[in-house]
Amino acid sequence: MLNKIKRKAPLAYFIVSRIITMFVLLFLLGFALFGLMELAPGDIVDQMMAQQIMVAGQGETSANRAGADNAFSEKKLAKTRAEFGIDKPFYIQYFKWLKRVVVDHDLGVSLISRAPVSFLLSSRIGNSLLLNLISLVLITIFSFLLGVYFSSKAGTRLDVGVTFFALFFHAFPGILLLILFQLIASVTGLFPVTAYPDFPFSEAPVKFTFSYMHHIFLPLFCSFLGGVGGTMRTIRATMLDQLGMPYVFALRARGISERRVYLNHAFRNTLNPYITGSANLLASLFSGSLIMEIIFAYPGVGRLTYEAVLQHDINLVLANSMFISFLVLLGMVISDILLAVVDPRIRYGAEK
Repeated sequence: MLNKIKRKAPLAYFIVSRIITMFVLLFLLGFALFGLMELAPGDIVDQMMAQQIMVAGQGETSANRAGADNAFSEKKLAKTRAEFGIDKPFYIQYFKWLKRVVVDHDLGVSLISRAPVSFLLSSRIGNSLLLNLISLVLITIFSFLLGVYFSSKAGTRLDVGVTFFALFFHAFPGILLLILFQLIASVTGLFPVTAYPDFPFSEAPVKFTFSYMHHIFLPLFCSFLGGVGGTMRTIRATMLDQLGMPYVFALRARGISERRVYLNHAFRNTLNPYITGSANLLASLFSGSLIMEIIFAYPGVGRLTYEAVLQHDINLVLANSMFISFLVLLGMVISDILLAVVDPRIRYGAEK
């Protein structure tokens, strides 16, 4: 049955199989996240107890200490863990969470703020998506422009110099680059040290837009420097490889202009490796945005996840992590589908 569907509609079969694989991976990722949180020392109740003891210790009275001991007796701790749903083994917690999400469409509440996780996540999603999509678009545009241009200048001093700097920034640790640019912003005062305006969009939309562009310039520039080098080199190398193909020599022998050879033929064949690599680029952007959001105090999903991990807020950690993983896996699935569509030589699932 499956082989029959595979032969009749190989592309549809490929798309469905990739989507199924994506959800299987998400299931395994969620299971692993619950297990890792279980292995971490302490839990949210232990953290609450430590904070209460610190507050009680500041009074230096026996009444305060007795109150803290009474508030966190063994029975009280067990009852609190049961209320939070963390008294069971991690795999039981995970399947309960999965049932609540799939059946009830409920991500639960934050164990710290007691606010709905869906509300906390939705308030940060737009910020993270906007920043990473801007980075992806800028890296894509400039990588193609520079890669195609310098493939025509291969071996020149300009090409060697640009390739050197591309390799340098591609290999430079991203976290050090972010810290360096924040120090520059702090010393010079030309750019804000934070990456988000201190007033809401609804207060002054136009002013907010310009202020937002000013605030995100440095973290965006860091992301651009880290991503454009590797992508540009991939496109440049692919262009040089295509220009050495026999079909290019045949086109030139027929009198086809160099412009048409570059743009209509060689350039089109650079799309395949870029589509494949764009999924990895998207994954690296989301991974890097976690560090960027922490350093530049940007209110995105990455910073929310970091804060949730520190506070052992399992509901918030899982929802944020699964969302980021879903976006990365979705990007990989879309890149595979686009590759199958744009390249007629690829016959996914078809018998040869």
